[in-house]
Amino acid sequence: MEETPNFDQRIREVIALLQAARPMPLSSSVVVNRDEVVAALESMLDDLPEEVRRARWLLKERDEFLESARGEAEAIVEQAARQAEAMVQRSEVVRQAEARAIHVVADAEAEARRHRRETEDWCEQRLEHFDTTLTKVTAAVLEGRQRLRALPRTEHDDVDVRDDNVDLRDEAESSHHLLFDQDEF
Repeated sequence: MEETPNFDQRIREVIALLQAARPMPLSSSVVVNRDEVVAALESMLDDLPEEVRRARWLLKERDEFLESARGEAEAIVEQAARQAEAMVQRSEVVRQAEARAIHVVADAEAEARRHRRETEDWCEQRLEHFDTTLTKVTAAVLEGRQRLRALPRTEHDDVDVRDDNVDLRDEAESSHHLLFDQDEF
């Protein structure tokens, strides 16, 4: 397939024709073959719309490509902005959740300390009450033993109180149970 010469080549052919033209004697003018130059210029004029059409088509293609590239670039920038905003929102949610968690843990620890102090106070009160009760029971036991010792002994009372089947410790424990079974606590 024979390639038709492009517009640039045709212009070069016309320039070559003019350069190859014979000079006129005693003048700077040249003699050219009019028919050759006119034929070359007419051929160029015939092809000019085709060259211009190709150039316009190339410019249009370039503009469409640039517009498409701009659209894609804008879409990429918008998507990146949305992703950045989503990441900021997620990090804000995480920051708020962490702050809330710290607050909840601090509240729970404060509540635990408060309950521990209340429990310790209650235990202290109960132990104080038990101490008072035990002191009273011990005093009652000692007083009972002193009364028993102070009773006059008869000849038939040779038996040691401790040797009887009654043990004072058992009596103290039973009186202790009676004291603790009451609803005075």
